[in-house]
Amino acid sequence: QGQLVESGGGLVQAGGSLRLSCAASGSIFRISTINWYRQAPGKQRDLVAAITSGGSTNYADSVKGRFTISRDHAKNTVYLQMNSLKPEDTGIYYCNSDTTLYNYWGQGTQVTVSS
Repeated sequence: QGQLVESGGGLVQAGGSLRLSCAASGSIFRISTINWYRQAPGKQRDLVAAITSGGSTNYADSVKGRFTISRDHAKNTVYLQMNSLKPEDTGIYYCNSDTTLYNYWGQGTQVTVSS
């Protein structure tokens, strides 16, 4: 059994910053890749960033140089630091891990960037 819980969303002006957290409960996540997805209103859910258990990272082209994904194994938590936010970054951000046991999703956290 496992669970992913996101936090840290909110309303921010363009150019501002937010840090999202994904708290994982369950040891399976320590050996699994953790992903952040974003779903804008009326659009599909897209991958924003990913981090492997070893710390390798991958980013969508639209966020490269602005977002940083990291993980704290001791806390079993993954972070998404978002800088230089743009209105097009608005959406619900979901934490995900497609483990060997199950494809886990968090409940999502809303990020709204005003222009």
